[in-house]
Amino acid sequence: MRVISVNVGLPRQVEDDGDLVATAIYKQPVATRVAVRRLNLDGDQQADLTVHGGPDKAVYLYSVEHYPEWQREFPNLTFDYGQFGENLTVQGLREHEVFIGDRYRMGSAILQVTQPRAPCFKLGIRFGRPRMVKQFLQSGKTGFYCAVLEEGDVGHGDDIALIERFFGSLSIATLVELYRSRHTDPDVLKRAVDLPHLAEPWRAHLAHKLTRVSTSPGKERREPDTQ
Repeated sequence: MRVISVNVGLPRQVEDDGDLVATAIYKQPVATRVAVRRLNLDGDQQADLTVHGGPDKAVYLYSVEHYPEWQREFPNLTFDYGQFGENLTVQGLREHEVFIGDRYRMGSAILQVTQPRAPCFKLGIRFGRPRMVKQFLQSGKTGFYCAVLEEGDVGHGDDIALIERFFGSLSIATLVELYRSRHTDPDVLKRAVDLPHLAEPWRAHLAHKLTRVSTSPGKERREPDTQ
């Protein structure tokens, strides 16, 4: 597991259907080491702090293994690192391999996995395709957010080491499936809601879904993706 690229970007105004929209989804790779702070990386900011950023979404990671798959999907686009707005393009951390609460050392910083990414309309702006938002979520190739437990610095080529995994946690892939599927096992939803390191907005969303599923008979039950 290693860091392939470190990407940062500042908010800019872009046009969307005749309106100006502030977004920081346009990230660019940097060649130097970058300081990892509690709320973001040096040189990086979020445009709308009501839905982006904060301690649980300080750093966004995306798997380099997904890049060839998206390139085949969109052969006319050029895919550079940071294309999905990720701060760290990483190798060996796909959604089924990463669990809520995982703690990783990257460079001299320690990060903890808090939630998958649920994309907003700005991903569609980035790709020039509004349907990309739904396609991205349905693909399951969402990447994930981390909180910064220990500040440090990170650079491309750094090894990534898993230093702690919590027994009974659920993978990012399972959380995405719970989020997007109408047919979910209430037992798995309950496990997700009870995860101590899950970001609160996701906990609230899944708790609401658990209430609906628990009061609706005949829902399909699925086996959880666990360690």
